[in-house]
Amino acid sequence: MTKTADAALVSGNRTTLADYRAQHFLWQVDGKVATIVLNRPERKNPLTFASYAELRDLFRALTYATDVNAVVVHGAGENFCSGGDVHDIIEPLIDLPMPELLMFTRMTGDLVKAMRHCPQPIVAAIDGVCAGAGAIVAMASDLRLGTQRSKVAFLFTRVGLAGCDMGACALLPRIIGHGRASELLLTGRAMSGDEAHAWGFYNRVSEPQALLAKAAALATELASGPTFAHGITKKMLHQEWNMGIDEAIEAEAQAQAICMATRDFGRAYEAFAAKQRPVFEGD
Repeated sequence: MTKTADAALVSGNRTTLADYRAQHFLWQVDGKVATIVLNRPERKNPLTFASYAELRDLFRALTYATDVNAVVVHGAGENFCSGGDVHDIIEPLIDLPMPELLMFTRMTGDLVKAMRHCPQPIVAAIDGVCAGAGAIVAMASDLRLGTQRSKVAFLFTRVGLAGCDMGACALLPRIIGHGRASELLLTGRAMSGDEAHAWGFYNRVSEPQALLAKAAALATELASGPTFAHGITKKMLHQEWNMGIDEAIEAEAQAQAICMATRDFGRAYEAFAAKQRPVFEGD
C-alpha cells in the first residue's frame, strides 16, 4: 500500500514509511535507515517548488515513523544540490506579488524547521556542488560528511538577496562561528572541502567513492543506539540555544529523568552487569 507523508500526520498516529513512494526524489528504507536521494543529476540536483514541499512533508511525517531511526541525504551523481531550480523557482519568483513571495519563503523555512524537529539524526553526504538551498539542507542536517573536492556556497548575495535565508544567520554561526559565517553569507564564496572540515561544518572528510558508504555506516550506528534518547539529545541541542545556563541545566535534568524511565536504560544496565553489549530497541 502506498502511503503519503501527510497520512502520517493524521491524528498524530504512529506509522511506517518503508513503503512511502516519493514523487520528486528517491526514498528507500534499509533496516532502520532511510535514504533520500536528490535525483536530478543532469542539473546537479536542484530543488523545485514541489520537491521543497514534499521534503517538508516527509520530514514532518518522520516524527511519527516507527520504522526509521536515522536518515541519510545525498545527491545523485557527483553533486549534492545546486539550490533552487533557476527555471522552476527563480524565474517565477520575479513576477510574484509580496504575499506570495512570503508564502514561498515561509514554505522553504518550514523545510528547515521540519528537519530540525524530526527526532531522527540526519546525516548529509556532500560531494561536488552544494549551493544555495542545497547548502541550507546540508546545514540543517545533524551530521555532515564531505569530500575535499566539494564546494559549499551560500549564494544568495550573488543573486541580489540577503544571506539570511532559511535560518542561515541563526544556524551557520553556531556551526562554524560568527566571523566565518559572516564571510560566507556576505560574499557568497564557496567553502572548500578542507575549509569545511577545519571549520567544523564537516564532521568527517572521505574519498568520493567511499562517501555514501561511510554516511550509511554512521547512520546505521546511530539507528542501532538508544533512539528515543537520541531524539531527546537532538531536541535539547536545538532548544537550548535560547536558554540561559540555569534554565538549560533544569531542562536537561527533566529530559534525562524521562530517558531514565525508558526500557533502553534498563537494558543498558542489564547488559553492563552481564558484561555484554546492550541491544537498544528505542523504547
